[in-house]
Parts: sequence; C-alpha cells; structure tokens
Amino acid sequence: MNLRRYIVLAALCLLPMAPAQAFNVEPVVSPQGVEAWLVQDHSNPIISLSVAFRGGSATDPVGKTGLAYMTASLLDEGAGDMDSQTFQGKLEDLAISLGFTAGEDAFRGHLKTTSHNRDAAFDMFRQSLTQPRFDADAVERIRGQILSELTRELQDPDAIAGRAFAKMLYPDHPYGLAVDGVPDTIKAISIADLKAYGPQHLGRDVMYVSVVGDISPEELGPLLDSTFAGLPATSAPIAVAEAAPDATGKVEVIHRAIPQSVVEFGEAGLKRADPDWYAAYVMNYVLGGGGFSSRLMTEVRVKRGLAYGVYSYLLPRDHSAMIGGGVATRNDRVAESLQLIRSEWAHMAEGGVSAKELADAKTYLTGSFPLQMDSTEAIASLMITIQMDHLGIDYLDRRNGLINGVSLDDVKRVARRLLDPQKLTAIVVGDPQGL
Repeated sequence: MNLRRYIVLAALCLLPMAPAQAFNVEPVVSPQGVEAWLVQDHSNPIISLSVAFRGGSATDPVGKTGLAYMTASLLDEGAGDMDSQTFQGKLEDLAISLGFTAGEDAFRGHLKTTSHNRDAAFDMFRQSLTQPRFDADAVERIRGQILSELTRELQDPDAIAGRAFAKMLYPDHPYGLAVDGVPDTIKAISIADLKAYGPQHLGRDVMYVSVVGDISPEELGPLLDSTFAGLPATSAPIAVAEAAPDATGKVEVIHRAIPQSVVEFGEAGLKRADPDWYAAYVMNYVLGGGGFSSRLMTEVRVKRGLAYGVYSYLLPRDHSAMIGGGVATRNDRVAESLQLIRSEWAHMAEGGVSAKELADAKTYLTGSFPLQMDSTEAIASLMITIQMDHLGIDYLDRRNGLINGVSLDDVKRVARRLLDPQKLTAIVVGDPQGL
C-alpha cells in the first residue's frame, strides 16, 4: 500500500459514525429489480458496500476443496482490461478498499470508497465480479501463497486442532473440510475451474446487498443495476445435505511434542432461526462466552490457574449447528481441565443460571451491541448477516427486546436441551497425560 492510500484510508477509519440508535435501514429496489438495504449517513464522504452470495466452500467440488477460497483471493487480481498490477495500482490511486472472502456458507465481497470516487469504485467492483481475468501469472502467485500458508497451518497446533475437530464432527460432509483446502486440492484447481465459479455460484437469486454512507436511494438504484445486473439471474442449486455433528463423547488425541495441549470440544447446537436461540445466546454468555465473567473462565483459570483462557460459543450454520469451545493448557492438566468443563456443562444443564447471572448477561449483551457498529463497513457487514439470517429489516429495533424477554425458565429449558456432558466430544493436539 502506498503512503497516499494509507493516509486516506487511515483518515476514513477515524471518522465517527452516527449513534447506532439513529440508524434507519431502508430497502432500495433498482429499476432492474436488484434489492439492497441502505443506511444513509451524510455526515462524512464515505460509502461502504457489502455483498454476499449463499453457498461458499460447502459447494466446492469433490477433490477441489478451496475453490471458493482461491476464487475470492483472485477477484481483485485483475479485471476487464486491467491486469493485476494495473488494477491494484488504480485501487491505490483512488484510495479504494475492495476484496472478497469465502466461508463455509457464503461468498462475500466488500467495498469502501470516498464519495468523490464512488462511480469508479462501483465500476471496479463490477469488473471484479463479472470480468475477472485469472491471468496465469496471478493464479500461480496466489496458488503459491495459499500453499505456503497451508504449509504453515499444517504445523500449527491450533490449525491442526481446528481441522481435525471439523473432520471428527463431520466425517462425510463438506463442513468437515477446510475452507482453504489442502495442498493436493489447491494444486488440482485449474484456471477453467476458477472462471466457471462466478457463472455457477454468484447469481442474483442468492445475493444480498447492503450499502452504508453518503448516498441516497435515488443515487444507489442505478449503481445497483450497473454493478450487479450483469450477474447471472440464477446460480447452481446448493446441494448440501443437512447434517448433525457426530458428537458421542469421544476424545481423540493427535500427539505432538509440545509443552501445552490445544483442545477443541463441542456437540450439537441449534440454528439461528430456532425459537430457543436467544435463550441459548444468553446461556452461552454465562457458560463460556462472557470472558472473565463466564463460569468456565472462573472455574478453569481464576480458581485453579489451569489455562490462560477457556471459552464456549454457538455456531449456527446453514445445514447444521453446534455449541463448542476451546482451551489450551499444560499437558499434565488437560484431563483435569476437560473434567471441569464437563462438570460446568452438567451444572448448567441441571440448574440453569441465577437471577444475577441472567441480569448481568442481558446488561452486557444489550449494552455492548452498539460498539459493533462503529464504522460504515461494520454496519454494512451486519446488515448482510441480518438479511442472510432472515431476521427482518426492523431487527435492530427488536433485538434488545428479544434478549430482555429471556427468562430463567427459558435458559434452564434450553440448557437441558443442548448440554449433555456425555456427548461433549473433544480433539486434543499435544502430549496430554492421563487421557
């Protein structure tokens, strides 16, 4: 990044946003029917755009895992009549931030620009999506970067644990495969595969768009058409099966000669649309999602000093769901740490949370939420998530009420439903004693 672009982008990041409570999310439909959610903010000359296409790495072909990831890495490496160097140079000259990422269930793109360069920025985004070049030199350079990163990951205990844990829970499902593939599958991806990805998977029927910043609905409509109307109207069907994690309480060890073991654990969870979601969300905050205020942190770190950190999380996916967590601890304390985690799993399942824990969780989960919306790009990304989860355009107005409506009985019910210490499954990478 050149100095001029760095200074401009740094200045944009420092510009404040309006208070979260003042956000007005409005739907915009272009003349050709492209839909987007818009949050207007004319206090600063900044525009951020986010787009997502449902599908992601779960749709990668057999033997070519990492195709979505590699495609995303190449969409800003030249488009239209601009090769990689020319394209990147123009981004720097105009202080445009543009990029793409792939996850398990979605392929995402982002754009951030000043209002002055709006039209040029949206056109470069259009070209990235509809006219990517996939020049041989750029493809091989990116392939080499991915292979180098995979080499590093395959020696990293955390990465090893993450990959092995996914494979343990989903042995015959795309969720058991890494988004960025493995060396053999990355080497198998051809330029023809990369060129076919967009026409097959980046269709308007699975697309979600959000825009935040210094732009009106009247200005946005034509830009939506010029940017996205050239995409296919429909994409290939998403043929990903529903799957429950294979969580039966087993513990597997991958031996490595390291002084501290890395542990990942989990079992079946619930999806975002489940009526019990908000009760589970509050419960998980108390169990292990609340940092130093959580029960797992109190029992494992504060009282016994077994680990620097321990946590739990909810992971809803399009085709499955789990509740999981992780801990890293000395090899001679792994068995004790897992025993304590199972004990807290059981304690929560049997008794739920106290009135004070419930009140404290609600206070934090409602009070901290606006801090997530401190920039145009953060708001645009959040709007995409709300759309993809079908939460409704008025979700920001309803969210705190949904959390505050959770009762002690709700948490106790969902804890009994979700938490079974006998099914809590774990992968351990290290040289643990006593397992």
